[in-house]
Parts: sequence; structure tokens; C-alpha cells
Amino acid sequence: MTQTATRVLDPGELGAALAILESEPVVNAFVTSRVQVAGLDPWRLGGEMWGWYADGRLRSLCYSGANLVPICATPEAVRAFAERARRAGRRCSSIVGPTEPTAELWRLLEPNWGPARDVRANQPLMVTEQLPPGVEPDPGVQRIHKDQLDVIMPACVAMFTEEVGVSPLAGDGGLLYQARVAELVAAGRSFARIDDGKVVFKAEIGAATPQACQIQGVWVAPEYRGRGLSETGMAAVLRHALADVAPVVSLYVNDFNTAARASYRRVGFREVGAFMSVLF
Repeated sequence: MTQTATRVLDPGELGAALAILESEPVVNAFVTSRVQVAGLDPWRLGGEMWGWYADGRLRSLCYSGANLVPICATPEAVRAFAERARRAGRRCSSIVGPTEPTAELWRLLEPNWGPARDVRANQPLMVTEQLPPGVEPDPGVQRIHKDQLDVIMPACVAMFTEEVGVSPLAGDGGLLYQARVAELVAAGRSFARIDDGKVVFKAEIGAATPQACQIQGVWVAPEYRGRGLSETGMAAVLRHALADVAPVVSLYVNDFNTAARASYRRVGFREVGAFMSVLF
């Protein structure tokens, strides 16, 4: 191997990959959770794991699947990953990761991959390790079961469309998205308050490792907003997450969503960094 090189990791390098991923357990929770379950086999992982090597040692990673995600990527590694991605052509629906390496990755790829549908340059990363002392968890927020998939799915589609700007039902008719929702329900990581057969609050624990987990898909039905349901609902999800999943709970949010950021702060979350997302 040359002094520096980039290539797809093979399954025998799982230990080295996990050492890098677990060095930043909160930031890397999404990819770490997938690798801990699927290993490095591209078919099971849903994408390739690229490695950047210096002096024969694995130093940085980049997950290339439905998302392109730089992981503990040095500036030199980002340049190498960008060149590999440019040669391969865009196959992902987004680039997402810590702000600095993601911004540089996009700067290098934009001439070939642009324009993006949307660039969200600052998405605060927030964490907490405890339940909020001043917010009572909503007892109506319960874990969703398999026989409630038809009830939760319209709320999931509404949340995704509102957040991302396109419907998850486009393209394949929503098969992949519905499978992901069903996967989270089967794992016991989907939560909602359902009143008279209607979802009024929902959230999922998307990524989960023994070190950290990440809440996603937080949504309140429009006609119920402004009633504090997001705070009490999030407190209920936090209670489950901290008791059953991991000692640290994280999420990231768009910087322009001031109402959501204020709500998360009231539930005890604090900002510790920022992500960036480039959406195609």
C-alpha cells in the first residue's frame, strides 16, 4: 500500500472500523449502529465503507450508501473520499455528517454533483443524559406495536414530507420507507400518542448503540401544536431511551427551527456540535 490510499474495507477490518466509529460515539451513532449489526459486508450494510489509510493504518472512514457520510475524516481523507465519490458518480440521496468535513466534501463535489435540492449548513447536534426535572413524561405516549403500523404510517409520511420537502412514497411507492418504519416498530423503537385513532405526537429512536442513541422523526400533528405536547412527548421517549437503550441520547435539528430547538432545551438537551446535510 502506498503512503496514503483509499479503498473499500473488507470484512476482516471490522475491528479497526469500529475503533474509529466508537471514538466519537454520539457523532457516529447512525453509522456505528448499522455496522454493529451488519458488519462491513456491502449487501448487509446497504453500502460500502471506504477507508483512508496513512502509512498502512486505517485513519478515516466514509460510508457510501443511501447517504454519503464522512467519519472522523481528516482534510486529506475528505479530498480522497471526494475524488472517489466523483469518479463513482452520485448514488446517494444526501450527504450528511459533521459540519466541517461535510462542507468541504460538498465543496469538492458540487461542480460535478450540483446543484443540490437543499443545503442545510447548520444543524445543531444536541444531547442529554438525564430526564428533565421539570417536565412530566406524557403517559399517553406508548411504544407502537406491529398491529398499529397502519395508524402510525400516515404520521411518518407527513413528518418526512414536511421535514425533507419530498414524499417518501415517491419513486418506489414508499416500499423502502415503509420497511424502515416497520423495522423500527419491530425493534420497539417507535413511540406515539394516539387519541381517537389519530397520531398527535410521534418520535423514533433511529440509531442505537450501547454507547448512544439518536431520536428522529419528532412530529406533532399541526392542529395540536402549541400545547406543549412536544415537551411531554419527548420526555416520555427519553424515559424509554435512557432506561432501555443507551446512557446518552442525541438528536440534530435545523438551526432555523427555533421552536423545536427551544422545546428540546426545555427537555434538557444541550448543543454540543453541528451537522450539515446536502439533499438531492
